[in-house]
Amino acid sequence: MAGGSAPLDTKHGQYLGTWGNIGSQTQKGITTYSISANRQRPLAGTLNAAVFNTWRRCRAQALYVVPPFAVAYLALNWAVEKNEYYNSKTGRMHDAEAADEATQGGSVRG
Repeated sequence: MAGGSAPLDTKHGQYLGTWGNIGSQTQKGITTYSISANRQRPLAGTLNAAVFNTWRRCRAQALYVVPPFAVAYLALNWAVEKNEYYNSKTGRMHDAEAADEATQGGSVRG
């Protein structure tokens, strides 16, 4: 085929049309309706759906997120309290007594 020639149906010799347009007759009796883009509400219900969808997703993930954070918080709280005890007067006295017992080899009761 040379440039510019139209595809022909070899059996009937009729024009077939371009891609996506096979060349059939236009259909009659089909009505299409459309609405202006300015009249549509593309974000209708978005805020309401976002709130409830976020709540549903957070609730579903709570059992995966909350326990590790709770364990980490408790461990950190324990470490802070232990550090404050070790750096207090009673903690230093306890540490000194433990060091004395270790150097003396413990007390022998008899």
